[in-house]
Amino acid sequence: MEKQLAVIEIGSNNTKVHIYENKKLVFDSTTTIEFKRNYQLNKQTLQQDLEKLYQVIEETLKKTKNIYIFGCSIFRKISQEELNEINQYLLEHYELQIQVVSQSDEAFYTAYGCYADIDYDKEICIFIGGGGSIELLFVKNKEVVEQKYYDFGVVDVTNQFPSLKEDYNTCSFDEVSDYVSSLIGDLPYTCDVLILAGGDHLYWYNNARYELGENTLYHSEKQKYMISITQSDNYDHDALKTSLNRIRENSDNPLWFDGSRAMKVITNTISHKIDAKYIVPTKINMEDGLLEKIMEERND
Repeated sequence: MEKQLAVIEIGSNNTKVHIYENKKLVFDSTTTIEFKRNYQLNKQTLQQDLEKLYQVIEETLKKTKNIYIFGCSIFRKISQEELNEINQYLLEHYELQIQVVSQSDEAFYTAYGCYADIDYDKEICIFIGGGGSIELLFVKNKEVVEQKYYDFGVVDVTNQFPSLKEDYNTCSFDEVSDYVSSLIGDLPYTCDVLILAGGDHLYWYNNARYELGENTLYHSEKQKYMISITQSDNYDHDALKTSLNRIRENSDNPLWFDGSRAMKVITNTISHKIDAKYIVPTKINMEDGLLEKIMEERND
């Protein structure tokens, strides 16, 4: 049995490749493919976006033949006929197919990757967000006590406020936050900790050169950092004032930052709705929970 396995997660805006060997991450990459934005404009997946996906698959096949592909968000919206056509191509050319993950399963697996290995008995809120959807899971003592699902993401917010993608935007933080707040509505719990998951939230802080503190609330190799809500407010408001091009120049994926300001406003708005005291940014994704399931199936 091949030791390495790859998980390709296709989101609305970013396609992530993670390669594991004996459950240890040995390769990590993100490619921006704007599936949702282009689908909204054209009412179907664009061939050029699919070609980018096929290139990602081909590059991954050079590293391992053992690949699992999961489609999120936008792939829950496309027609079954269109999905069948894409999967037929993948089957004929690569002997692979996309498994579409429900919003609830995506949320569960991601959240499990956040709380399974931590020792913390107070309520936490786990934010899972991307280009096309947002999930909030409220957890206490390793038990999910409430879930909230939303059918919008950073793509929808940037469509509403296009200047968020520009070097210097023309909309105010409060203007965007009020819009996001109207979409979120009231939340049922207050939590000291908001964990940011479902994407590489550390990528933003690292490229923006925002310092993070050590996580002193609990120990987790995947959750090493945290910031206070006061510091988070300073960083998030600065994100809409500073040059976005300057931050892009620090990265290896400039297009990724098209949705970054919208993401900061969304997470900031939620942090205040739950009265959070600390923000824990992570790279934890759906496959952190899915990996356990895959390994179990391989060992059956």
